[in-house]
Amino acid sequence: MDAPNKTPFFDLTSEQGLLRASIAVTLFIATIGIAFGVASGSFSIVFDGVYSLVDASMSGLSLVVVKLITSHTTTLHMSRKLRERFTMGFWHLEPMVLALNGILLCSVAIYALINAVLSLLEGGRHLEFDIAIIYAVLTVIACVTIAMIEARANRKLGSDFVRMDVKGWIMSASITAALLIAFCFGYAVQGTAWEWMSPYIDPAVLGLVCLVIIPLPLSVIRQALSEIFLVTPSDLKLHVDEVAKHFVALHGLQSYRAYVAKVGRSREIELFFIVPPDMGAKTIAEWDALRDEVGNAIGGEGPDRWLTVVFTGDKEWAE
Repeated sequence: MDAPNKTPFFDLTSEQGLLRASIAVTLFIATIGIAFGVASGSFSIVFDGVYSLVDASMSGLSLVVVKLITSHTTTLHMSRKLRERFTMGFWHLEPMVLALNGILLCSVAIYALINAVLSLLEGGRHLEFDIAIIYAVLTVIACVTIAMIEARANRKLGSDFVRMDVKGWIMSASITAALLIAFCFGYAVQGTAWEWMSPYIDPAVLGLVCLVIIPLPLSVIRQALSEIFLVTPSDLKLHVDEVAKHFVALHGLQSYRAYVAKVGRSREIELFFIVPPDMGAKTIAEWDALRDEVGNAIGGEGPDRWLTVVFTGDKEWAE
């Protein structure tokens, strides 16, 4: 009898597998980054390692949230007690994690920028450029490779977590590429008239890198906060309004009320249709058929769509 097929732990075609692979590579880069940073005397490399550690911790938290969301929506591997405590699902955790991720990355970069400025004011620091160059080359290759793998896989997955992770790898690759250019310059000026600049190279490039990366997570933070505060997405509201108006006109209803929100990967839609008092009675099957008609018109049916359709003759129930 053949053994059942098991999904690989690092399945690069699934959201969870990609995040696991990303965490493993990030921990490796963080470890060698801190080691190479201490060996070379480069605070910018140590910052790169710490930045990777923060990214890895957030990727681990993202993985936990993905497993909770998937388990809840597919009724797999979810305890009855946990399901009863979170009857509305776990979608709300996704924007919280994304916001926390962006805020932490900005905070680390701001702290590093302050240290870079202080180091410049104190006359810079000396470092071993050859060791630093080896680290930078290895890290750029690793960052670009994992970013390309995740970006290619996410064309089908469409995961916000993976998309954020790709941005993190691109940021890490950019940081390290800037460090590599600076280290090569520092190595080249040794023994020349420009050697006096070498102590300032490490803090200067660190400061420039921080100034570039601090604004990058801001769009993610802004989007995550809008979802946490249930800000109505205009495109989704417009689509639901068009469907509801057509449905009201088609079936001779009085009016409707629509409430929509996007929370992480979920779309939450509540529609209340006001029925005229003289409308003839309908069976449960007929009302359900009307609900199916509305649901099909809205589209996007799946585990991440939360749709409620109510028919009432009392407007107070819709307010």
